[in-house]
Amino acid sequence: MKLKGEKQEGSEGSEGPKGKMTLPLALVALISAFGSSFQYGYNVSVINSPAPYMQDFYNRTYLDRTGVPMDGGFQTLLWSLTVSMFPLGGLFGSLMVWPMVNNCGRKGTLLINNLFSIAAAILMGTSELAKTFEVIILSRVVMGIFAGLASNVVPMFLGEMSPKNLRGAIGVVPQLFITIGILAAQILGLNSILGNAEGWPVLLGLTGIPSLIQLLTLPFFPESPRYLLIQKGNEEQARRALQRLRGREDVDDEIQEMYQEDQSEKEEGQFSVLSLFTFRGLRWQLISIIVMMAGQQLSGVNGVFYYADRIFESAGVASSSIQYVTVSIGAINVVMTLLAVFIVESLGRRILLLAGFLLCSVSCAILTVALNLQTTVSWMSYLSIVCVIAYIIGHAIGPSPIPAVMITEMFLQSSRPAAFMVGGSVHWLSNFTVGLVFLYMEAGLGPYSFLIFCAICVATMLYIFFVVPETKNKTFMEINRIMAKRNKVEIQESKE
Repeated sequence: MKLKGEKQEGSEGSEGPKGKMTLPLALVALISAFGSSFQYGYNVSVINSPAPYMQDFYNRTYLDRTGVPMDGGFQTLLWSLTVSMFPLGGLFGSLMVWPMVNNCGRKGTLLINNLFSIAAAILMGTSELAKTFEVIILSRVVMGIFAGLASNVVPMFLGEMSPKNLRGAIGVVPQLFITIGILAAQILGLNSILGNAEGWPVLLGLTGIPSLIQLLTLPFFPESPRYLLIQKGNEEQARRALQRLRGREDVDDEIQEMYQEDQSEKEEGQFSVLSLFTFRGLRWQLISIIVMMAGQQLSGVNGVFYYADRIFESAGVASSSIQYVTVSIGAINVVMTLLAVFIVESLGRRILLLAGFLLCSVSCAILTVALNLQTTVSWMSYLSIVCVIAYIIGHAIGPSPIPAVMITEMFLQSSRPAAFMVGGSVHWLSNFTVGLVFLYMEAGLGPYSFLIFCAICVATMLYIFFVVPETKNKTFMEINRIMAKRNKVEIQESKE
């Protein structure tokens, strides 16, 4: 513990060696994002294409059991349960984040989490053979729990492992894999591949494979060094993990920064969700993540995806070609998120969030006009297509990937698990709400529902502009000092 009292060069933000992207760091980012985040994306869109065949299976099974065909209302109920159980499971998964990452570690939680996904994949893949649709609905809850844990633990794990100059880029990788997962489900779900009467059980069951790969490979990589040092008090293991991740022997500056963080937190101890809400020193951080996570989902991204098919249909795209157009939108989403990985460190988080929400709000406003006029003005349907694409680009560069990065950066070790639990719960609750309310909104307001999304984008953008600081290239302690000024509190620091 010789470093505890020493003052090191480089422990203050802008000095000290810049972290390089090493092979172990790149591999751990890829394995955890592919094994966890990819499946979250995959399961978001996997049941869209085979929906008619799955509903037909629900019907046949019910008829075989009871001898009478299924009532239309009951079928709608079962299908909406199939869709909405996933975000509901996501909410349950988010509620498990805090106890699990504190007791099992970040890596340990990801490994245990794979068991949920593998179990759900086996159940869904065999549901047709077993002639039971209830198992699919149950598996969607289990898969949601998996996604709820994954969507919070992966950004936390990677954020704690990354050097400060790469934290943004590596922090966007989980969102990149979510978009790749959505695209993979769209491609495999094409009628000519697995989105057909014979292929859909395989399509649902494939989700277990990335988990299996993660379960076999992740144990060979280190646990989060910050977890090992600050929560486990094991400097030796933390140092070894850092040396491996940084590819160099000298990691004293980062160990020193962790000790500073540990020292300033000794006063507060581990935060539970309740103490997070009552602690004045984290007030603005907490409000910020709630606003950003709610804004991310309530800005209407699922509504736009949902509407996209009909917008293309009204523009004269043949219904047989619509699924290929959906795939191309998925591809745009991947490309723009990939762009965010490369620009987040040069432009910073704030610019991407503000530009993204601005583009989304303008797209929603113009889309409202275009949808209203498309029956009278022939070229308006093409303008709606442009708006959909612009909206997806806007969401992919800022609102989708950045909020999770900001949770990692705005909270220190003791409060981060509770913060992810709150942020994750807000994310999944908002997702569930949009899924539940959007159909009614659309029935009542038609195209004007996008004006509500536009207003939410503008409100979120204004909040970010006035309150959220730039966190690019700063240590966790420096960000903590910026926020302490906003919270009007003093920080306990080690007397050096």
